[in-house]
Amino acid sequence: MKHLLSAQDARNHLDEILEKAEEFKKGQGPEKPLKGKSLAMVFEKSSTRTRISFEVGMYQLGGHPLYLSASDLQLGRGEIIPDTARAMSRYVDGIMIRAREHDDVLQFAKYADIPVINGLTNLEHPCQAFTDIFTILERKNTLDLKMTFMGDGNNVCNSLLLATAMVGMDFTVACPPGYEPDQVILEEAEKIAEKSGSVIKITSDVAEAVKDADVIYTDVWVSMGDEAEEAQRIKDMHDYQVNQDILAMAAEDAMVLHCLPAIRGQEITEEVLNGPQSAVWDQAENRLHVQKAIMYLLMKS
Repeated sequence: MKHLLSAQDARNHLDEILEKAEEFKKGQGPEKPLKGKSLAMVFEKSSTRTRISFEVGMYQLGGHPLYLSASDLQLGRGEIIPDTARAMSRYVDGIMIRAREHDDVLQFAKYADIPVINGLTNLEHPCQAFTDIFTILERKNTLDLKMTFMGDGNNVCNSLLLATAMVGMDFTVACPPGYEPDQVILEEAEKIAEKSGSVIKITSDVAEAVKDADVIYTDVWVSMGDEAEEAQRIKDMHDYQVNQDILAMAAEDAMVLHCLPAIRGQEITEEVLNGPQSAVWDQAENRLHVQKAIMYLLMKS
């Protein structure tokens, strides 16, 4: 694995990522394996968990994280990505980028001579999806489960489609018409699922989607960049809120996940977010351990 641009890039390495993340979480991983290495963290979008987990994770691995906002770079004054990527390759050992457009990350990887990690784009969020798989395995001790994603078929949903198919987990997306996940990614996930045995469904029927679900997942209805559609999105997704009524239709021991930030009263209620079935805060912590595993596997040599 040279880069992590899409969840698909780790198709043959996901078991290794999960195993190494468990080692790091238990304090059993190699000590300071990235000593003397540097990671450039490029943020075109604001962040809480991505910035903190990568920055702290790189420090714990013995390396040096370098935070760079769009205004810190000449990209903000018109320098093209190929030139920035070529120059960065002479200074640092890896690049993590949180970008508005997925093509920006692809361009960085095309022109960089070092590993590039997708910290989030409008199309995918692979680091989040692998964290979610790790959290489920940690809680359930199996991946032979059914996950239901409620709401907008967004970048997180796209990466979860691929990740669940890779591990053989059934995955249902419950969304209003017009909010389905990316068609190209859906088709790729279906191909992977044919080999793994995963069952993928897209439906607007909430009751059908949630029935017997072992994991209920949701995300904000209005992602960064969608603010102009806020009123319409809230209206369209009104019936897709994760609340106690939804949990009552799922498996008795269903766990709840949310990649945060959460808007209480929209996609999830307070009593569910902080209720006994929520694994949201373990999920948030696990971003650190999984991203340490990703950085280690990409940057150790």
